[in-house]
Amino acid sequence: MIQSLSTTRRDLLRWSGAAAGVLVAGSLLPNFGITAAMATDLGEGDVGVLNYAYALEQLEAAFYISVVKSPYKNISKGELSILKSIRDHEVAHRDFLKKALGRKAIPSLEVDFSAVDFSSRKSVLGTADVFENLGVAAYNGAGQLIKNVDYLAAAGSIVSVEARHAAAIAEMLHGATKDAVDGGHVDGKGLDGALSPAEVLPKAAPFITTPFTANSLT
Repeated sequence: MIQSLSTTRRDLLRWSGAAAGVLVAGSLLPNFGITAAMATDLGEGDVGVLNYAYALEQLEAAFYISVVKSPYKNISKGELSILKSIRDHEVAHRDFLKKALGRKAIPSLEVDFSAVDFSSRKSVLGTADVFENLGVAAYNGAGQLIKNVDYLAAAGSIVSVEARHAAAIAEMLHGATKDAVDGGHVDGKGLDGALSPAEVLPKAAPFITTPFTANSLT
């Protein structure tokens, strides 16, 4: 499960009040005094869920764009090729969701990756590991909120790709070991983790500087 992340990665994602403001289930996280009335709302129903996914895909796409733009020290051609493929997938996911939402899409989000050392393989891959597994858990947890079966099918296709990313990053981090197989994210029943939006957004919030609200997502 996500809760079993190592201390280093857990510290990386802990809420410090240093970046964003997100209102989830009626609770406003710190955001330097920006009120809910001044923030963008994700919306209700399927629109809210799609905007939630769109926000997370924006974050992941921006991260991998930064990774590929300034590769970490001594990166191999193989690892760079993998990270470029992941970047392309995340950009495609972001653009697909934006197109599906049309005029109901939230604006482009501003991000803050100051906590990531892009010159360090450990920092980059550790952050990628967190983002990918958080993304899998987010899609798994939000699936029950989707009403339109077409959207549900699309989400299922995306989450399977996110799982491929998580597996690739885990292999890069751990090699051919048990940690590369499940990394503590798979339970005793062989099921992957699932987190609600109220659990996911505070974990992503330190990397997003654009304030937004998610009152309809529980």
